[in-house]
Amino acid sequence: MFNALVVSKDEDSGKTSAAVQEISTEQLPAGDVTVAVEYSTVNYKDGLCIGPGGGLVRNYPHVPGIDFAGTVESSDDSRYKPGDKVVLTGWRVGEVHWGGYAQKARVKADWLVPLPDGLDTRQAMAVGTAGFTSMLAVMALEDHGLRPGDGPVLVTGAAGGVGSVAVAILAALGHEVAGVTGRPETADYLTSLGATQIVAREEINETVKRPLEAESWAGCVDAVGGAMLARVLGQMKYGASVSAVGLAGGAGLPATVIPFLLRGVNLLGIDSVMQPYDNRLRAWQRIADDLPMDKLEAMVQPATLSDLPQLGADILKGQVKGRVVVDVNA
Repeated sequence: MFNALVVSKDEDSGKTSAAVQEISTEQLPAGDVTVAVEYSTVNYKDGLCIGPGGGLVRNYPHVPGIDFAGTVESSDDSRYKPGDKVVLTGWRVGEVHWGGYAQKARVKADWLVPLPDGLDTRQAMAVGTAGFTSMLAVMALEDHGLRPGDGPVLVTGAAGGVGSVAVAILAALGHEVAGVTGRPETADYLTSLGATQIVAREEINETVKRPLEAESWAGCVDAVGGAMLARVLGQMKYGASVSAVGLAGGAGLPATVIPFLLRGVNLLGIDSVMQPYDNRLRAWQRIADDLPMDKLEAMVQPATLSDLPQLGADILKGQVKGRVVVDVNA
């Protein structure tokens, strides 16, 4: 028997509830590899799955947690053996498949990657899906020509999980970083991560009639979407790119095609869930090489399984700063 955060649904009312329970290994879903989980983390999707599901959870009872890192306990796949350190992000684990909010998880071997040299399991979950997505976004900008010295790079939703890691990575790579936040009290935090400019959300969150504004940004990691993304597209430098990683501000895009036609702006979609294995390895190694560990530690808020119901509600309200690391064995 071991502990897990189990989300149950009342069939009569349709309401869900989450609580730490003891479950058995026999209850785990089918898979090639059983992992003794050490750490997980909290993402926006986790908040949805802990709460009403948001259309992500298909069957109850359910164990959420879209990320985890730990040690292989048993394996039917030759790629992994007991004692190997592994990381999992994506593949709809924690949504459709039981996830990392438990002391054990059983998954397909194809979904795992080896823990990269230079990271321990706690640091890997301080990174988590949010940081992994940030690295993919930065890599996409680089693949489309972004280089240090090109000008300021904008990060929207900068105090959130994705934004925090993006700020730290970009600054460490030598970029001038402008962080957008709607929480003025996070300015010092963002500066400590390497931001050289703080942009108030209200300055950039409204659509304007002009499809083009002054060329301000050499690149952008956008975690907000909606009206803010539309506004940012009109402020990009000629040939610059925006990596779109989130929709905290809405899924709509009230924009025109003018920035694409007259300035050659690129809008790059970033998906972390179904990323191919080789690109996952590349991104995780870049994280180990390029993300300053002292900056990563400054983002961390520790938590336990019993903290998760409240943290799930908080992240849906935009009230979680930085990265939450869940010690599932505490």
